[in-house]
Amino acid sequence: MARFGGLPRGGVNRQALSAEEGRARRQLAAWAAEQGFTVATDAVANLFIRREGSDPTLPPVLAGSHIDSQPTGGRFDGVYGVLAAFEVLQALNEAGVVTRRAVEAVAWTNEEGSRFQPGCLGSGAFAGRIPPGPALEAVDRDGIRAADALEAMLAAEPDFARRPIGFPVHAYLEAHIEQGPLLEQAGVPIGVVTGVQGSRWFAIEVTGEEAHAGTTPVRLRKDALVSAVAMVEALRQIMVDPEDLVRFTVGRFEVHPGAPNTVPGRVFFTIDFRHPDGHTLKRLGDQVEAVVRAHAGSCAVRIEETFTSQPCVFDAGAVAAVRDAVAGLGLPSLTLASGANHDARFLAEVCPAAMIFVPCERGISHNEAENAAPGDLAAGARVLAEAVVALANS
Repeated sequence: MARFGGLPRGGVNRQALSAEEGRARRQLAAWAAEQGFTVATDAVANLFIRREGSDPTLPPVLAGSHIDSQPTGGRFDGVYGVLAAFEVLQALNEAGVVTRRAVEAVAWTNEEGSRFQPGCLGSGAFAGRIPPGPALEAVDRDGIRAADALEAMLAAEPDFARRPIGFPVHAYLEAHIEQGPLLEQAGVPIGVVTGVQGSRWFAIEVTGEEAHAGTTPVRLRKDALVSAVAMVEALRQIMVDPEDLVRFTVGRFEVHPGAPNTVPGRVFFTIDFRHPDGHTLKRLGDQVEAVVRAHAGSCAVRIEETFTSQPCVFDAGAVAAVRDAVAGLGLPSLTLASGANHDARFLAEVCPAAMIFVPCERGISHNEAENAAPGDLAAGARVLAEAVVALANS
């Protein structure tokens, strides 16, 4: 899969609704056809690969993740969960196992949110939490609307069956690299994930006035960069946390017009704030607007909260299915919560859901250097297979 959007340093640029993602989807569909599985999509391009059960009337068990990436992403983030789910379907075929419920591998649309915001569009729409209409009005840096990119994607897949957005699901499991260092440090191959911390994303636009850098006195300037830097520093100060549980990131910072001898007239930046406690998430997140406005100076400011996700605790029964699979395979494991947001967070609102983590080298992710050991990836797929079969026969 890393051939689709492959980068010279070994990573991938396979952003949501891109031609590269389209080619990866066609490859998955081709593999599905070889195995006799059916392929379907919906109005937001979620991709479902189904292996039928003995009772087609029962809600299926879903397993998967996403195949879109960051602009300079790694080869494992998201796509590992999709391929592990596909491997489960193939292994069931090869072993001649018949499950009561159908099992489906799913690739959710635009989990990353790197090209179009918000992220988790596919799973959020499936769960009824993200209205597709407003989300599809998002525009990427080249001025392409998400709705137009989606239309092109679906038009290239006329042979895929179409489903409505959202349908009954018995349970959902997602395998994923940890994207952190805890499993590697502990020397264990499996993380049993109990939930996902909450997150709030903001987009900030600071508007001042462009002016000549050599002739305009500082006291007369409306310098958008000076105001934006003051905002970021003030926000960083309120997010200081002795327990190191707060996650505060300014991941995008754009200065316009970007000329060395012009006072910046506009700055755009993003905030990604996360915490596992709902009260803390609200308390600190609610301070963002006041802090930003207090440091605007002579500039105007526009603030938009682009994404909100409350902390999530996974279903005890789904987590138990993962624990039982780990125990049955005799694998060491660690219990932990996810610091990153995942599609499982939205599926947990409509069905029992849980996650399986495997180690990644030095905890590095969203980076071309992202790496994971084949043995750990295989162990995660084995746990996923055992848990999926147990749930599919329940």
